[in-house]
Amino acid sequence: MKAAHMSHKHFSARIDDAWIVDGVRTPFVDYCGAFGGLSPTDMGIKAAREALARSGVPAADVDAVVAGSMAQAAVDAYLLPRHIGLYAGVPIGVPSILVQRICGTGFELFRQAADQIALGYARVALVAGAESMTRNPIASYTHRTGFRLGAPVEFKDFLWEALDDPAADVSMIQTAENLARQYGIAREEVDAYASLSQQRAVAARDAGVLAEEIVPVTGETFALDGYRDRRIELPKKAGVVAADTHPRLSPPEVLAGLRTVYEGGVQTAGNSAALVDGAAAAVVAGGAYVRERGLRPLARLRGAAAAGVPPEIMGIGPAAAIRALLARCELGIGDIDLFEINEAQGAQIVAVERELGLDRDRLNVHGGAIALGHPLAATGVRLTLAVARELRRRGRRWGVASACIGGGQGMALLIENPEA
Repeated sequence: MKAAHMSHKHFSARIDDAWIVDGVRTPFVDYCGAFGGLSPTDMGIKAAREALARSGVPAADVDAVVAGSMAQAAVDAYLLPRHIGLYAGVPIGVPSILVQRICGTGFELFRQAADQIALGYARVALVAGAESMTRNPIASYTHRTGFRLGAPVEFKDFLWEALDDPAADVSMIQTAENLARQYGIAREEVDAYASLSQQRAVAARDAGVLAEEIVPVTGETFALDGYRDRRIELPKKAGVVAADTHPRLSPPEVLAGLRTVYEGGVQTAGNSAALVDGAAAAVVAGGAYVRERGLRPLARLRGAAAAGVPPEIMGIGPAAAIRALLARCELGIGDIDLFEINEAQGAQIVAVERELGLDRDRLNVHGGAIALGHPLAATGVRLTLAVARELRRRGRRWGVASACIGGGQGMALLIENPEA
């Protein structure tokens, strides 16, 4: 079943007066690397503090904190949004909320911030997505009442097991394999796309483009008057981490030598999203606040959409969400200057590209998650900020950021460059 023939039910809305003032991310660091010991809360604090600093918006002006993180990667995970806000300097009376839409969480942060502004709850919102893939727990869900003699002692790898959808009885990688069969996508095409993603990311890194969106991370203490300090503590040999660690030139012939995850399939470790740790944050404000303060916002939020697709082909979700978004905002594919769509798996992004008839020269122009990685809750924030910055760099007007979502969804945001 192709996205074009799916149900027309979806969520979509125009956004009239919400502005991304500025935003930033940490480097994205390979699984079990220099960020492996960090709580997502502390990565989120670092990104949030820098986003506020770059925006020129005082932390005291923030009226709402909207944060996301998928994994229970620390024992204080429930408090992540509250601690990100407080240790970023937001007044103690300002409330916070934890948001979860799996791989679409970063987009949902912006949508909910825009809603709060539109409804008059806030003039300024701080959004932050943070994820430690390394600290995904090995968990026991069945032992609260004790151990019976001779019964299995069950521990589950949360990171690995969460890749399975029990409703459709498929893994996330199998959903990409389903799309490869449905769209006739060959292994060579997937490897070629993955190689291009890496090539673009390396070029962007070497040209300093990626550095513009990154705050370097080193050992640091976050103090909050009257409360315990929080800290970033890196391995001694790490020093200052200032760049993404996963991008590397990966010629198709090298990728072709990797074993597929499933026999006869197309997906390998080299053409799927990298496992990384990292965080991203942004400041969103209403138009009246932007004008009063004379701010030069990075971008304007113009629309949001989320749509469901069959779980067994969840990776096609961006196609459904983007169609719903553009229909709501009365635009066509040809009107969009740049697309940032998460590269969950190579076959998945090629299927979306094919379904929508996208021009690859307008898609993920500085590489995507195959090269940079996919720290779940942070990804949507990265994609949104990346397309906003590139629109400004090129002097173009319209951008779309989107991702597929496990369980069978897609989400997309429409971004406008106010200076185009």
